[in-house]
Parts: sequence; C-alpha cells; structure tokens
Amino acid sequence: MPARQRALVTVLLTAILGALLPAALAHAESRTVQGGRLDWGIKSSFQSYVTGPIANGSYSLTGGAATVGSSQFRFPSATGSYDGSTGAFRSSFAGGVHFIGHRKTDGSYELDLTLSRPTVRVSGSTGTLYLDVTSKAKGTGTVTTSSQVPFASLSLGGIDMLGGGNAVVLNNLPATLTAQGAKSFAGYYTAGTALDPVSLSADVKPATTAKKTSTPTPTPTKSAAKKGTSPGAIADGAVDWGVRRTFREYVTGDIAKGKWTLSSGAQDGGALFRFPGGEGTYRSGELTASFKGAVRFTGAEGLDLRLSGVRATVQDGKGALYADVTGTDGTGADFTGRKVPLVTFTAKGLKATKGLVKVTEAPAQLTAQGVKAFGGMYPAGTAMDPVSLAVALTDDAKLPALPDLGTTPTASETPEEQTAHPSVSAEPVADNSTGGSGSSAALPIGLAAGALALVAAVSVLLVRRRRTPAEASGSGDSEDH
Repeated sequence: MPARQRALVTVLLTAILGALLPAALAHAESRTVQGGRLDWGIKSSFQSYVTGPIANGSYSLTGGAATVGSSQFRFPSATGSYDGSTGAFRSSFAGGVHFIGHRKTDGSYELDLTLSRPTVRVSGSTGTLYLDVTSKAKGTGTVTTSSQVPFASLSLGGIDMLGGGNAVVLNNLPATLTAQGAKSFAGYYTAGTALDPVSLSADVKPATTAKKTSTPTPTPTKSAAKKGTSPGAIADGAVDWGVRRTFREYVTGDIAKGKWTLSSGAQDGGALFRFPGGEGTYRSGELTASFKGAVRFTGAEGLDLRLSGVRATVQDGKGALYADVTGTDGTGADFTGRKVPLVTFTAKGLKATKGLVKVTEAPAQLTAQGVKAFGGMYPAGTAMDPVSLAVALTDDAKLPALPDLGTTPTASETPEEQTAHPSVSAEPVADNSTGGSGSSAALPIGLAAGALALVAAVSVLLVRRRRTPAEASGSGDSEDH
C-alpha cells in the first residue's frame, strides 16, 4: 500500500477509535452504589416459631434495621458498586436482627441468633447473599461468630443485569440456604431449604468523567462562625427514636390502616425518626437540649397522635426524653400536654470525644406520664425503641449519618407483601430509559455502525484509487494494438 494511502487509513482509524474509546470506557466504568435498602423476612416460619408458644421468644433490631409489612425486615444504607457493561453488582446493607427464645432458668436462652450486615453479590447469572452471623448451636450451646458467611444462593431467573440506569432494583429473588448458611443457622434448617425471597433497591451514581486538573491559587481559609457563644453551648444535635416498633406496625397494619407524617424538619430513617437542630448546653456529663421536628400518627379506631418539641436531659447518668403531645387517650378524650416525659434511658459515662457527645441505642422504658400519651396502649415500664442522641460541641464535629433508604418508598408507605414462592421471580435492572447514562448503552453501538460504514467507504476509495491507473494503462494498450 502506498505511503499516502497508509497515512489516510491511519488518520481515519485514529479518528474512529478516538470517537469509540471514550464512550466504551465510560460505559464499562464501575459506578458507585450509594443509598438503598434490602427487604427480607429471613424465613417466615422461623419468625413464627421464635415468637410462638414453643420458643416463647422475641426479636430486636439493631443498626438502623426496621420492619416493613407483617414479616419483612428492612436493611438500609446500601454501599457498593455496579458495572453496567458486565452486570457485576455488589452492595452491603446496614443493620441486624437478634432472635432469642427458649429461656432457661439462669436467664440465658437456648436459641440466640444474630444476623446482620447483609451483602448481595451478583456475577453473571448467579447471586449470593452474605451475612455476619453470631449463633448458639442447637443442643451444644456453642457460640460461633462468623463474618460474611455465604448464607443463601439467589436465583436471578434469567434477569439481564446489563444496563446504564440510575438504580438496580431486584424483587422477590428466590433464596436457598447454603451448606455454610445451614451450619451458621445453628442447625435449625438443612442446606437447600427455601428461605424468604429477597428484594432490594440500590441507587447508582452517574459515571464520573476525567477532568483536567490545575493548581488552584491558595486562598486564606476563614474559621466558621461558632453557633454557641457560651461555654458548653451545643453547636448542633439530633435525637433518633422510632417510638416503638410494634406501634409503627400497628399504625400501618390491618387494624389502624394508617400512616405517619413528618413535619418541621423531622426525617424518616426507616426504623427511626430523626429530630434535628439540637440547641442547649452540655457540661460535665449533664445535658439539656431541645430539637426540631414533629411526627403525627393517624389511622382508624380514633388514632391521632402528634409528638413535637422533643427535648432530652441527662443527669447523674440517667436520661429522659420529653415531647409536646397532642392526641386522644384510651377513652377517646383529647389529651394535650407540654414537655411530657415519655421515656427514660440510661446514659452512664456521658462524655465528649473529639467535640461530639453521643448516646447510642440506649434501652428506653415508658413512663407513667407516657402511658396516657399513648392512650393506655402500654403499661408503665414497657420497653420502647432505644434512644440515640448526638450533640456537637464544635462546628467541625459531625453527627452520625441517618440510615439511607435511597430513592425508594419509605417505611411510611405500606409495601406490597411478598410471597414465599413468587410466580414471577424477579424484575430486571430498572430505569434504563432515563436520560444521560440511561441512553448511553446505544451510543457505542451507533458509533460502531458508523465506524464500519466509514471503514467500508475508505476501503472502496482505496480500491478505486489503486485500480484506476491499471485500468487506464490497459485501455491504452488495447488502443495501441
């Protein structure tokens, strides 16, 4: 091939590759998963066994886990990665469930099982659910703690995990107990046992593009203005409290058929409500603080309860949570009270660390005054949801993050109940129709088609350029003879 023709091919192919490679590389880039939730009932019959008359036990939630519907647990705060070009997906979720049952005379339990930090990995056509497990073996009582046990295999049912959308949504994936999972399940079930189906939704961040970096001109930094001006003043703060799990289930369940509504800055964390904007003082282990936000529960049977003006105090290692209450008592009569002490909790050894004072999931008990606020539904001393609070004494101290449920419906919306054996195993990766990254999958294909057409045109051009002199020479020879 003559030098000029080789140069032309090189230039054209370089242009083609220059157009194709950025799009292909961007499409193949692994993207960050941040925010979302996993819903799973573990095994409904196991829940019934634990809370039934045989085991006579219960379960509790930790780390932001919540209940949803009548038999589902919701694990929040998805973090991981997703590669739309290969379909590879990995996401971990926060929270855990602690089951206890068969209480012994010494106060311990024969059944003691904690499942936490679920992680889902999908590669090709297979998926696996991993769990941190702490269990007491059935019969021997040996306690074993294992990290990220491959607990269940997930059936994807031919789902196409390829895509470029803004979320990965998988519903009702059939789950089967693995051999490792059976061992960690303390011997209650054998490998191959069908577990409850798994559903998840995880937000996927847009792919990042490389940007030219330049050395910025240094600018002097200004210290942030302090919110508090007196010693011990609180710069910021928040209280996290879910009221009571069974109360939330009652509100959204078949009896009350109600809901809750947040206002004035209160936030929904799935298993808890966050009351932000803390103001007050902290000195030598003693705390007095007020917080913003309100939650209102409404439903059938005359249910109407509003909690606002949340306050917290800690003195001598004992804490109390107050609220302004508007609602009805057990007789249907109106009940209104300001600064009603709802629950007490333990806060021993309260101290500041790096400008932050925290109480984490402190067990809470209903007060006598709180009984009337809840219409007499629970007696004094009833265990309510644990209380977590954090106050920042400096502007650079960061409050703990609220559980991130992603862009999917929150726990205030009653979800559709999942069946143990769904007729449709799952739904594919969602949201490929959105703009931007959602339509990017067609870009490499279109460019490739255009590139092939361009290569074909170049080939024809080169053939013609090479054949034309020969044809002219042949014609001249014919005329000469």
